[in-house]
Amino acid sequence: MSQSVITGNRLQDGVVVWLGKHDHWTENLSEAIPFPDESIPSDLNRLKSRDRNAVVDIRGVSIKYEGGGLTPCERRERLRGSGPSVRPDLSPLAAANKWPPRPFPPPPSTTSHSPFAGIYRYDEYDREFLRKRAELFREQILRRIKGELSEDEFKPLRLMNGLYLQLHGYMFRVALPYGVLSAAQMRQLAYVARYYDRGYGHFTTRQNIQFNWIRLEDAADILSVLAEADLHAIQTSGNCVRNVTTDHFAGAAREEILDPRLYAEIMRQWSTDHPEFTYLPRKFKIAITGSPEDRAAVKVHDIGLLARRNAAGEPGFQVFAGGGLGRTPIIGTKVRDWLPVRDLLRYIEAILRVYNALGRRDNLYKARIKILIREMKSEQFIEMIEEEFSRLPADYNLLDIEIIDAVAARFALPPFASLTDSVPALEALQKENPEFRTWCSTNTHPHCKPGYISAVISLKPVGGISGDITADEMEAVAAAADKFSFGEIRISHEQNVVLPHVRKDQLHALWADLCAVGLSTANIGLITDIIACPGMDYCSLATARAIPVAQRIAERFRNIKRQHNIGLLDLNISGCINACGHHHVGNIGLLGVDRNGEEVYQITIGGSATTHASIGHIIGPAVAAEDVPTAIEAIVETYVQKRHERELYIDTYRRIGLSPFKEAVYAKS
Repeated sequence: MSQSVITGNRLQDGVVVWLGKHDHWTENLSEAIPFPDESIPSDLNRLKSRDRNAVVDIRGVSIKYEGGGLTPCERRERLRGSGPSVRPDLSPLAAANKWPPRPFPPPPSTTSHSPFAGIYRYDEYDREFLRKRAELFREQILRRIKGELSEDEFKPLRLMNGLYLQLHGYMFRVALPYGVLSAAQMRQLAYVARYYDRGYGHFTTRQNIQFNWIRLEDAADILSVLAEADLHAIQTSGNCVRNVTTDHFAGAAREEILDPRLYAEIMRQWSTDHPEFTYLPRKFKIAITGSPEDRAAVKVHDIGLLARRNAAGEPGFQVFAGGGLGRTPIIGTKVRDWLPVRDLLRYIEAILRVYNALGRRDNLYKARIKILIREMKSEQFIEMIEEEFSRLPADYNLLDIEIIDAVAARFALPPFASLTDSVPALEALQKENPEFRTWCSTNTHPHCKPGYISAVISLKPVGGISGDITADEMEAVAAAADKFSFGEIRISHEQNVVLPHVRKDQLHALWADLCAVGLSTANIGLITDIIACPGMDYCSLATARAIPVAQRIAERFRNIKRQHNIGLLDLNISGCINACGHHHVGNIGLLGVDRNGEEVYQITIGGSATTHASIGHIIGPAVAAEDVPTAIEAIVETYVQKRHERELYIDTYRRIGLSPFKEAVYAKS
């Protein structure tokens, strides 16, 4: 006779619970009571009525008996019962009710202002808006706890404030607009991690941060704490314009045409709570880069903006629309070769108006703008945009220089020193210290000011979790930013941290400080700098884990000399078809899928998110989890054997094609 157990998530804190003896809920899977499958429907109806204000997502889970005890048949449910496979300290029994005792000490910051941090400066009007938003959410939470709101009524309200219910509990997604932070803001995030979560946060590919262990009763307090540092969770969920992402070297890159932070901030203000575009057919993502080189993956966004100059030398944008990954990966269509800066908002609005009117709302999988463009043909879509654009009043939403200057004035410029670009002392230190020289070669980027450089802090140590950062590490980064980068920090869509303005003559001191706190991994752009989503260890949508596979690959390629010999190579991993790990545009991509209860990984090669963007091609049948590192090694060995001198992996692939890599993988399988 087949049996099931009954499970759900506790409303108070999202912790996984199981129905045990005496009809009581328990956090321990071993204490769950099995029920015959035929009795489950009536039991669920009874419990959903009785416990609707105590437990959410109540459902039955099929079980089997192994090793003298019951275990869920599905891998996802086994992980819900045991906790993330990558964090033994976060098993349900080890982690339940382990938040620090109250009262908490006061937050470290009542203002986001580090002395010269290049963030947009909020005024008191902005802060009061965020405070009121937090208090409104507090009222909604209390109404839910009291039973005045059902879960169905409350869910859209919590999602509007960035609060998701994931595999093991509530996840809070906090917006980091265009990935720019001050040191004070980073300390405020560390405070949230330490006192409201379990000591860490996770940076995502949308330049946001996620906290994975939030109590519902604390959510409004967290928003209040964030508001005092000019941070929020607005539009980190829902069918609206999400966080606008940009180049992580914005305002610092030597080759930059314009500073995209200004335009990302203008778009943020324009799109926030926009009455026409708050309920689009589907979520909508915009990326912008101010450099000729695309470091923001603009061609795989719903709208992508690439800075360009016209024949007269005037700055503007090349505009792409309809890009995206997920179930249907598509490179965006170029809809404008050059758009003047003053028409930026007008043209984006024209695109959104067409999409909002014609995008499908009857089918979740066909609701994105990329599907609309594909089905109606790009020529017709462009024609409709231009028609909508031409109908706008001549003075409507113009981005005049006065507006741009007003926004720019709210970004404080660092007091750069007058320096020369040549620093003999730095060159000497690089010659003396091979480890420092290696770190400089991978983890720095040329700066627009002589004598300065941008430094990248890798969050991808071998054995680590891509994008994860502890509260202590956040504070160490904040201290380094104050000491070496005018209090300014960037988060990249590759899940790393950037200090954008470091004096070259202080670079060695920065490196030494990073070494002291374990943040000196020298692998930016190399094969162990792996983008990986949280996968099934955390995400309720995932079909497989991503983190353990990333860790095993990094371990296989841990030798730093070998990594440098291989050269620049993007390896991206997603735990499901939604592609939060951007696997489609990895030079090597892995998609985890469930095949009859086992995790297997589909391999794609030839993807790129750069200026010459491309979607990777599947090389063949999916590979078992334990065989993935060997398959990746076969691909890398093939590249090394067949590359021309100094030829990058992606260029070798484009020259020789897929077949040699496919033969190498399956010959060794």
